[in-house]
Amino acid sequence: MIYDAFIILAMWVFTIVLLVTVTGDAVIGAWLQSLLFLELFAFFVYFWMHKGQTIGMLAWRLRLVSPEPFTLRKAFYRFLGATASFLTLGLGYYWIWIDSDRRSWSDIASNSYIVRYTRERSSRETTQ
Repeated sequence: MIYDAFIILAMWVFTIVLLVTVTGDAVIGAWLQSLLFLELFAFFVYFWMHKGQTIGMLAWRLRLVSPEPFTLRKAFYRFLGATASFLTLGLGYYWIWIDSDRRSWSDIASNSYIVRYTRERSSRETTQ
């Protein structure tokens, strides 16, 4: 999550700098917060739906798996579960210690789960 947070923070800084540059004035208010929240949502939805993993998940060799196609609706529910987990100081993520299938609230909400995959050998490793 920390890796993804750095990328999101950089994206938000870029957006704010761009808006300040274009308007020539400070940008504040609910509309800016809404825009940044939409960027956050779009970031996660894009990576979950099209890649099956975010940048942070890629670094830790984690992948999102779903028994049926991972739709925008499922991504929305996953985002809601992740938001609830974050707002409760991680309780939804600690839920994996209680759940028999080791799923967090976001996994349960979207009927998906996270798997860790092993590093595949490259062709160069197999020839040596």
